Amino acid sequence: MLIVGELINASRKAIATAIEAQDQNEIQQVARDQVEAGANYIDVNAGVFVGKEPEYLEWLVKTVQSAVEGLCCIDSPDPKAIETALAVHKGTAMINSISLEKDRYESLLPVVAGTDLKVVALCMSDEGMPETTDDRMAIADKLVNSLLQKNVAIDNIYVDPLVQPVSTNIQFGVEFVNAIEKIMTTFKGVHTLCGLSNISFGLPNRKFINQTFMSMAIAKGLDGAIINPLDKKMMANIITAEALAGKDEYCAEYLKAYRANLFEF
Repeated sequence: MLIVGELINASRKAIATAIEAQDQNEIQQVARDQVEAGANYIDVNAGVFVGKEPEYLEWLVKTVQSAVEGLCCIDSPDPKAIETALAVHKGTAMINSISLEKDRYESLLPVVAGTDLKVVALCMSDEGMPETTDDRMAIADKLVNSLLQKNVAIDNIYVDPLVQPVSTNIQFGVEFVNAIEKIMTTFKGVHTLCGLSNISFGLPNRKFINQTFMSMAIAKGLDGAIINPLDKKMMANIITAEALAGKDEYCAEYLKAYRANLFEF
């Protein structure tokens, strides 16, 4: 599974403070911790800083990549901020995210067209948030095909079917995981990715709900997640679920993690 570490996000107060103070050591330590815990990409987000986002996003990319041999997931709907960050990024970045919302779609499609960038395709449109599997499939179909027409390789497309809180509609969890399965079987070679913590919004014991939901999504084919990799129980859950879902030949990754004492219960 591809893991995107979510912790360098300006919506977190400590990170926003570090960005404003240009506290390189703080940001680099968070980046190192996530990579050591198993993150493949480091999400960088400076979205709360209206007017300064391009400048701060560029600084985050430079700061992170000077500390770790890793790639960034550039998290912004602003094409100017993304292009500024891409100008200094080393290696193939991930863009989070394009959607069918008209302004976002039209501004970001030229940025990713014909590139080797990995692209998160978020199932959102101007009609609002999708509720059913069919709603998600309709958006995914348009996004995937438009990206393919713009010479984005299917292996670089990560469809995010959009998690919504089960506390507001008991069917949201089922509709999401069914969408994962249908996307993975319909678009051969595409990937799926999500930030899934919203599933537990408004409920107690949120971490336990998130861990259980992750197992359900992996069983349906989910192969990427935007999470906190420092959550050892979640990481152990992912490793175990992938073994049980037949995605870990000879349970090699499970045994490797066990021998490294990475499991926490």
